[in-house]
Amino acid sequence: MLDDVRFAFQPLFNLNTGGVVAIEALARPHDGSVQDLLQAAFRAGLLANADVGLACRAVRAAADFDLMLPLHVNLLAITVADKPEVMSPLYGALRDAGRSPDSVVVEIGEPYSRANRVRLARGMETLRNNGFRLALDCVGEGDVPLGLLTSSSPDYIKLDREIVRSLPDDAARGALVKSLVHLGEYTGGQVVAEGVETEAELTYLRRLGVGYAQGRFLAPPQRRPAVNARIVPEAVSETGEIRRGTTGPRITAFLHPATVLPESATSEEVREVFVSQPSVTGVVLLDDEGRPKWSVDRNRFLLAVTGPYGHALHAKREAARLADKPHVIGTESSALDLLDVVAGANRERTNDDLIVVDHNERCMGVVRVADVVRGVAELKVEQAAALSPLTRLPGSDALSEEVDRRIGLGEIFAVSWLDVDRFKLVNDTVGFAAGDDLIREIGYDLADLAHAFPGVQVGHVGGDDFLLLAGLDETVPLSARLLDKAYTAEGRHVTLSLATLICAPGSVGSYREVSRLLAPVKEHAKSLSGSSWVMGRPGSERRDVLRGVPQRAVS
Repeated sequence: MLDDVRFAFQPLFNLNTGGVVAIEALARPHDGSVQDLLQAAFRAGLLANADVGLACRAVRAAADFDLMLPLHVNLLAITVADKPEVMSPLYGALRDAGRSPDSVVVEIGEPYSRANRVRLARGMETLRNNGFRLALDCVGEGDVPLGLLTSSSPDYIKLDREIVRSLPDDAARGALVKSLVHLGEYTGGQVVAEGVETEAELTYLRRLGVGYAQGRFLAPPQRRPAVNARIVPEAVSETGEIRRGTTGPRITAFLHPATVLPESATSEEVREVFVSQPSVTGVVLLDDEGRPKWSVDRNRFLLAVTGPYGHALHAKREAARLADKPHVIGTESSALDLLDVVAGANRERTNDDLIVVDHNERCMGVVRVADVVRGVAELKVEQAAALSPLTRLPGSDALSEEVDRRIGLGEIFAVSWLDVDRFKLVNDTVGFAAGDDLIREIGYDLADLAHAFPGVQVGHVGGDDFLLLAGLDETVPLSARLLDKAYTAEGRHVTLSLATLICAPGSVGSYREVSRLLAPVKEHAKSLSGSSWVMGRPGSERRDVLRGVPQRAVS
């Protein structure tokens, strides 16, 4: 049944570095499709055996190309949930190919609904304990249980190609993808977009913060793996990690696959890797548990072995003699954490690759210092360009993304629109310089309040208009402290108007809708005397006046 199956290999790209990070093996039967083959196996009562058999053949096919990148192979959820011994042939195929489980990603595919949840969880745990990394496939259009996305903490969340195809024209699906990206930030997983076919799809995915992608637009499946393919890299976008107070994007945004050998490898074995793969900058020597023990830098190593008598002195001896203790960094570290490590290194090692390790200290890949420096620099330039030159607060784009993120996560939150009453009159009477000073003062106060209240974001969206995003517990004390202050411009008393919209899960669909619903609430607040505060809710005409009095009530 499996004898006429061949394999094509498709690369997965890191959208931030532009390089290939892994290769997926795709079965190509001589007649029909993989689904046809598996359905025939199911009718014969051999589904799990055929499924594992395909994975074994994928491993052996990749071995023909001496592939050192991580390999993605596919298994059905019901196979993973089957009895443990059904996986035995896969371990045998790995031994025959000289490949360790930690260099393989098992992509678990639908149908999930037919797999026993308890046995599936147990099977996934067994695979992970044996060193495999895990991906959940067909997310978005398939029947992946939402609870599995959190309980299993997959290393990769693979978006179904139908979701990717609809993204540029479907804002709701964009919010869904954004939510998955933020989920991955909390669970440590990377979102991978499958089936990228157009420039528009790629651009939209990058805007949403998706870090990995594959598809014909980037590189089609080929009989020979395109390990050296590259795409144009993109600056790392700001993620939820920054919002939670860390210093820069996560280190995993810059991850490259590590080129690894056992710690007993000889200098000749390392030299062969460098000669055959000119793009490899270093080799990591691992112990039996997959933990980095030594780091071999390309330039220093070749300088030693190609010098006078170098080959005779070193070729048959352990490469560790010419290696350094590895610079390691955890997956939860930020880009600026990496720069701190580099700053403390010896001068000759400042350009060495850093080895990223998981919580078990196993090698997950490497990060190149040049990528991080470029990414952080581009991020800082992008952030600076998005700030208001007057208040140094984020503009509407950053607030729009945050509102859509909270909507996508189903959070309950409040959006408040603040402005200065009769600001044009302030400029006309005491001058625009005094008006600028007033806007700066309000901006500085808002920044201070954002630091005082966790989870609050503020922005300057133009002129005398500001936006505040907060949770319900923070909205009242935040607003009270802001409105309690007496503002003046050159001695002239100034009042503020604040309009707040309470957004429950499902009550609003986008930032644009929030801004539209806030407009009449703000108009109500502006109609009141004194510093005012009016609160509204989507779908209701009721508005609560928390501060201010009607104009006609003022004597």
